[in-house]
Amino acid sequence: MFKYLLYGLVVIVTAGLFATTWHLYKVAQKNKKEMAPYQGEAVSVDGSFGKVLVVYYSLTGHTKDIAERIASKTQADLYEIKTADKIDTTPWFYLKVRSQLKNGKYPALIGDMPDFLKYDWVFVGFPVWWYTAATPGLSFLEKADFKGRKVVPFSTQGSNPGTFFKDFAARAKNADLQPYASFNNLPEKYNAAVDNKIAVWLNNLLK
Repeated sequence: MFKYLLYGLVVIVTAGLFATTWHLYKVAQKNKKEMAPYQGEAVSVDGSFGKVLVVYYSLTGHTKDIAERIASKTQADLYEIKTADKIDTTPWFYLKVRSQLKNGKYPALIGDMPDFLKYDWVFVGFPVWWYTAATPGLSFLEKADFKGRKVVPFSTQGSNPGTFFKDFAARAKNADLQPYASFNNLPEKYNAAVDNKIAVWLNNLLK
């Protein structure tokens, strides 16, 4: 009996490893195809956005990286969303996030809200958790009134932005929403291509 249980466990583990490897391969192929148009010579941003604010929440650093690149290309101010309690990626992290999404009780934030009226454009970025905006980002949107500013959402994720933009748009009070961009979490070899993707997106926003 124990032998059959052991065999069953080996089969389950092997199947899990195969599924994970296959998923990572498919994601890598998708990323390669998506970023191919952005390879090559560096693309510059051709115009001015005026006064710009980049708002972001970042847990692991991916969203911060994209936010800083956008800020560098637009000469923007940066505003980091901070939670009252530290969020750790423990084994229970995703269960806790799912509970927050289900009951609508998002993390408390610290710090004053930015004065959106000082800016012509406001870029707002969060990571994707459970196929939607990270719950600290949803906390921010609950508090924010964009007062007619041009608001540009952006997301970072493993591979699938899910309903990020739809959920963002439904919560962005008094925002003049502009075309959204999503950025997969990519290895360093794509750094130059990511810069070009951001520049192309920014240029399209100015058209």
